[in-house]
Amino acid sequence: MRWQGQTIDGADADALPGLEDRSGMVQSATTPEFAGMTFHEVLAKSVLNAVPAASRMPFRWTINPYRGCSHACRYCFARGTHQYLDLDAGHDFDSQIVVKTNLVEVLQRELQRESWQHETVALGTNTDPYQRAEGRYRLMPGTIRALAESGTPMSILTKGTLIRRDIPLLVEAAKRVPVDIQMSIAMYDDALQHSIEPGTPTTQARLDTVRALTDAGFRVGVFLMPILPHMTDSVAAIDEALTRIAEAGADHAVYGALHLRPGVKPWFFEWLQRERPDLVSSYRGLYPGSASEAPKGYRQWLSKRMRPLIRAHGLHTQTEEEHDRMRGILRERMRPTPASAPPAAPAMLF
Repeated sequence: MRWQGQTIDGADADALPGLEDRSGMVQSATTPEFAGMTFHEVLAKSVLNAVPAASRMPFRWTINPYRGCSHACRYCFARGTHQYLDLDAGHDFDSQIVVKTNLVEVLQRELQRESWQHETVALGTNTDPYQRAEGRYRLMPGTIRALAESGTPMSILTKGTLIRRDIPLLVEAAKRVPVDIQMSIAMYDDALQHSIEPGTPTTQARLDTVRALTDAGFRVGVFLMPILPHMTDSVAAIDEALTRIAEAGADHAVYGALHLRPGVKPWFFEWLQRERPDLVSSYRGLYPGSASEAPKGYRQWLSKRMRPLIRAHGLHTQTEEEHDRMRGILRERMRPTPASAPPAAPAMLF
């Protein structure tokens, strides 16, 4: 790999944040608890990642405790980032997990800088902070404490039910800073869920986690995305999904059609050819060549189908783009100055 076997002071300007210094490699570990997986433990120089100004993302800062993800979702947009490490975007992304073992220590140091403006930090934007590795490395409790104690708002997006372990910490954090929690649940057919995202907790386990977070006082959103053309976009499929989301106590649903970025497309089509060969030609028509987004016409059709159904179930509704735009507005409104006092009461967004 690009970051192994190098000189002690070697650096790679093109590496992922936290992996630029090759001297930070600690060890690669395997364990019977995680058969078939390798954890590459590294020492990160920096863990607060600045989002490029040109990005349409509704946040300026992210933290990624892990690179790669054992959830193994065939459609995961982050797969291409593993190629920067000379690892493939398929099996390696699912099984070769980079772990920033000193994340909490480095984060505490970065949050103490006078230049830090206490802007919202997003977790779960690249790979899931509550994937299986978190059960071994326990990086999130320290991360939550560090952000809250510094007066830094946080946003968490996850498919991992392990977040239930940290509910008491999140409740305490929300007494000091805004805490935004979203659960990603796209598949409501058990067979499809097991096939296309085999490393994730079951759909019902995630819905139960939404309920647990809601009962703890959070206004939880569900990311009903990606919507898969010809697989999960029927009225019956959407209605079943929204029924279960509403019953779990979610506040709102965010939806969006499947994205197939260049690093993702080959692996998704490999799965499609094996599991649904009848849909290959349709998907090639929807996502021709280097196209990553579904056609505008399909997205407009999907919106007309989704919105009335979401409202009928008593949920607030947003497209992916609307959600990003609203989060961007809220980010500016929520940004505290270093001198501002934290709120006395819980501030739970959405």
